[in-house]
Amino acid sequence: MILNQEDWRKLRVPLLVFGLALVLVGLLVLLADKNRQAIQKTADEQLSMLNQAKQKYQASGQEKETIFKYLPVYNELLAKGFIGEEKRIEWIEKLREVHSQHKLFSIDYSIGQQEKFSPSYLPHLGSFVMNRSTMKVELGMLHEGDLLTLLDGLHEQSAPFIVRECELKKPIGAKFNLQNVTPNMQATCLIDWLTLRDPQLRAPL
Repeated sequence: MILNQEDWRKLRVPLLVFGLALVLVGLLVLLADKNRQAIQKTADEQLSMLNQAKQKYQASGQEKETIFKYLPVYNELLAKGFIGEEKRIEWIEKLREVHSQHKLFSIDYSIGQQEKFSPSYLPHLGSFVMNRSTMKVELGMLHEGDLLTLLDGLHEQSAPFIVRECELKKPIGAKFNLQNVTPNMQATCLIDWLTLRDPQLRAPL
């Protein structure tokens, strides 16, 4: 089949939309990979420090020195919600706070049951056990930048998480318009919230 000039003129807009969609998907893939690498690096560094503290405490018997040296690191991770029991209420509060702060469109979310998580990029956890709780987030957006704003805000204010996947949909016939006060796109994302526990440590009574 040979396309004439009129056919190409009719296909110009759909092809342009398709091209923009490919660019957007590429950007989201890069964002997810960047976030995963950042989480991997942070977790590696934190686990290394925690395991060093534990080994030094057990081997050297210098309890006081170890406590003074590593307690600030432990307290920082504890405050962020990375160590210990999961803090679902705080995660939801942070999500609402970021959403409200940036005046984003409507958002729906739900959190699944906690489960053990053994990522291939963290093969050596020592005695620690990593868990994840998957949150499903549905966000109405004016443009894809709203999703990046939400994820960046959560990354700065909350416990570590990994964006597992995101799906973006644009309603049929919707047109991008900066003056439009209704969502032009819909994002559905799965976010894994991470927590780290040492089964050998007893929970406080």
